[in-house]
Amino acid sequence: MPLAPAARTMIDAMASLEQPPIWEVPLEQTRAMSNSALGAEERVPVASVEDRTIPGPAGEIPVRVYTPDAPAPRPLVAFFHGGGFVYCSLETHDNTCRRLANATGATVVSVDYRLAPEHAYPAAADDCLAATRWVHDHAGELGGDPDRLVVAGDSAGGNLAAVTALRARDEGGPALVAQLLVYPVIDAACGTPSFAENGTGYFLEATSMRWFWEQYLAGADGSHPHASPCNAADLSGLPPAVVVTAEFDILRDEGERYAELLRAAGVDARTHRYDGMIHGFFSIPMLFPEADAANAALADGLAQALTARA
Repeated sequence: MPLAPAARTMIDAMASLEQPPIWEVPLEQTRAMSNSALGAEERVPVASVEDRTIPGPAGEIPVRVYTPDAPAPRPLVAFFHGGGFVYCSLETHDNTCRRLANATGATVVSVDYRLAPEHAYPAAADDCLAATRWVHDHAGELGGDPDRLVVAGDSAGGNLAAVTALRARDEGGPALVAQLLVYPVIDAACGTPSFAENGTGYFLEATSMRWFWEQYLAGADGSHPHASPCNAADLSGLPPAVVVTAEFDILRDEGERYAELLRAAGVDARTHRYDGMIHGFFSIPMLFPEADAANAALADGLAQALTARA
């Protein structure tokens, strides 16, 4: 399928700005711009939103709790935002979490994990595991069910969700009922066909993704399963997965390959590829109606995982 007209319009508009590569822009400037751009749209209504802090392995972690208009006890979703491990925040993904809470009927806890390069691997992964455990242990005060706990994330956040699922299985819990992975970063090798095919001209470019990995890893071994979960020796016993991918995304093949690996290990893993789409579409429903379709697919996948578990 050809690139969607809305995606072409967005890419052309960005190209006309003639912005320098991300590594040539001061990181604080990039972070401020992303907060402004993705945090400016009109807020989707939810029953309540609360900012708070929770204990983390290196100090307090800011989180934002989204409660939908749904009866308690609700499922619980620990959500990890994207941004290449180096930028984005609670603000950039505010509406994403609101929409996810409304679609799933779950309490969503968005986690403001530590960012690279100031806090390199595995700081973000450590924060996300700690936050997931906190959500489980505080399910009652969140109006949630600790036995219906989910991890979710987009892009780099999808990586952190997959890694959290691995570590929760291997490091004493908590038990998870699903992992919702939106165009996840899965493999630091950056060697799939889609990485080459879509490497330039489709918003997220290969040179940028390699730079993100460099900032996150800071010389650490990117082949370790806690960085590249596709390299885990054993994927059995992980929670069911829903994997969303975009046709014109460098990350398309690694996300779909991870789902294949999960299925080969006996894990229920469902993929939803959105043709004509680019990386980032899930966070821009005002341009891409496919974002709402993907959100519904996540909600349906979660509902099926909960039904299968019951």
